[in-house]
Amino acid sequence: MTMEILFAGLAGLVVGSFLCLVAHRLPVMLEQEWAAYCADAARCGGDPLVADSQTRPAPYNLLTPASHCPACNHRLGLHENIPLLSWMLQRGRCRACSAWIGWREPLVESVAAALAALAVWRFGLGWDGALAAIFLWTLLLASVIDLQRGWLPDQITQPLLWLGLLANLGSRFVTPEDAVIGAIAGYLSLWAVYWGFRLVTRREGMGIGDLHLLAAIGAWAGWQVLPGLVLLAALLGLVWAAVGVFLLGRSRGEPMPFGPMLSLAGLVALLWPDLLEGLLTRGLVA
Repeated sequence: MTMEILFAGLAGLVVGSFLCLVAHRLPVMLEQEWAAYCADAARCGGDPLVADSQTRPAPYNLLTPASHCPACNHRLGLHENIPLLSWMLQRGRCRACSAWIGWREPLVESVAAALAALAVWRFGLGWDGALAAIFLWTLLLASVIDLQRGWLPDQITQPLLWLGLLANLGSRFVTPEDAVIGAIAGYLSLWAVYWGFRLVTRREGMGIGDLHLLAAIGAWAGWQVLPGLVLLAALLGLVWAAVGVFLLGRSRGEPMPFGPMLSLAGLVALLWPDLLEGLLTRGLVA
């Protein structure tokens, strides 16, 4: 079992490196797509189907351009792209210009490795463990983007929802019925909170992406864990807000990403659902 967990951790490092790439490039790709759509619509009299390819920016996707230093555009060689190890050997700096790379890449790679090891430890090195790792990696990706950008792309949450429903066709984590009800209940529960808050305050209390993310988690973990999951996410949000206000000096009205809180609670929901039921029971008794 130890070797299986070690293998999963090494695979997680590689996946974590890819997650860093996606977390950085996907939002930019979407923003370019939205900008091009708006420009085409304005230039073509409201018809977005008529495009002027000469005005489009250079190709930018998950493959192009190649990995490079953002400070000096130095193209990274293979030996500079080894997950975590390259960062440690280079002491967190670019080989060409010595610019500081930052902590995000090694942190995401390390967390991705830990999540893979945790999934295999909990479910074994098989389909259940692999699917659980994919679920946890996707939650990590969604959290990183939400922390950086303050929104959750449908390109992440919607495939996660459908994959959860497909995975549970064979009752891997919950029954198919519980998965479908979990997806519906996850969306509608936050939908009610969203519109209730908006009607009372005339402001948006959360983004639509949070609704989609909870629906996806419900598709994986079932409807039974949702009350405890929302309670845990709310408690984590309160702790996050308190740390931000009292330790980091943030204003009380500053928006707070809720995706990471839902993701942490989603991890518990899939791996240890009994903990959420116990949390809810203690909360109701208290």
